[in-house]
Amino acid sequence: MEKIKVGITHGDPNGIGYEVIFKTFEDPTMLELCTPVIYGSPKVASYHRKALDQQVNFVTVNSAANVQAEHLNLVPCTADEVKIDFGQATSEAGAAALAALERAVADWKAGLIDVLVTAPINKHSIQSEQFHFPGHTEFIQARVGTEGQEALMILMNERMRVALVTTHLPLKDVAKAITKETVLKKLRRFHHSLQRDFSIYNPRIAVLALNPHAGDEGLLGDEEQTVIKPAMEQAADEGIITYGPYPADGFFGSRIYESFDGVLAMYHDQGLAPFKLLAMEDGVNYTAGLNLVRTSPDHGTAFDIAGKGVANENSFRQAIYTALDIFRNRVVWDEARQDPLPKLYVDKRDKAERG
Repeated sequence: MEKIKVGITHGDPNGIGYEVIFKTFEDPTMLELCTPVIYGSPKVASYHRKALDQQVNFVTVNSAANVQAEHLNLVPCTADEVKIDFGQATSEAGAAALAALERAVADWKAGLIDVLVTAPINKHSIQSEQFHFPGHTEFIQARVGTEGQEALMILMNERMRVALVTTHLPLKDVAKAITKETVLKKLRRFHHSLQRDFSIYNPRIAVLALNPHAGDEGLLGDEEQTVIKPAMEQAADEGIITYGPYPADGFFGSRIYESFDGVLAMYHDQGLAPFKLLAMEDGVNYTAGLNLVRTSPDHGTAFDIAGKGVANENSFRQAIYTALDIFRNRVVWDEARQDPLPKLYVDKRDKAERG
């Protein structure tokens, strides 16, 4: 069986992207699981490898169509020299990060890679006429999303999965963005992802409240009563099992999340701050809701330690494992629903109409 081809973007070349990529593939067993394809720069990769004294080899190929099995492949994405300045946000590094991302997405569309794992970018330096998004999630949705699809950010590890109703949104705009329709839409997508991507047949989803103490019966806000609970009730009518809404502080502090298959948070820091506290070294960011399987480590460029050789690669390795698992789970889910059995009865009305 042909191994899954994992596209890997190098992220911001002034960060820890190449370090965690190379540390991951220093383990030869990784090449038994997949065929990795780095999108980046051979010169930049060699610079990082030498600076960090990393013992890993890669082969340069002109296209993902020509990758070599059992090797770490690298597809050049920029013809220009890229100046490396560890720990610094530069427009040059941002352009190199974007070039890799654009090439990888184009290759996925062309069927040359199966899944995408993205190393961290600097969200300021990557901004340009071609990239005007808050982050990877919104960019990828714009590039590969089809009608009726919308990305859902899920942060996950073996202990929990946290999805967000709103993502990269200023806090002052969150409350007005929390509507019954939006919460219901996210619940549907989260439920479907838990089934198809994680093979959980009947997932249990905990829903977090928006306000402190879940609004305290209207004293601290009424969105729980007027927006969130009605969305949960309609979801229940559709067969989606939900519980809550729970006050976020007690929910995480009491480890209630261990009783659920997924947690739906109302806004970015409500879900991600406790998640990263509990899962900083093995957390994975997964973009659900799209045809493309895309994962990334749940940390950033780590400019403060870039070039020092001390970055922990476990989150990046888990991102690869997650992408592989989700890809396989989707294959099983989709195959099980193809070519359904024909009807075992005859509708008399249809027969009469056929005369």
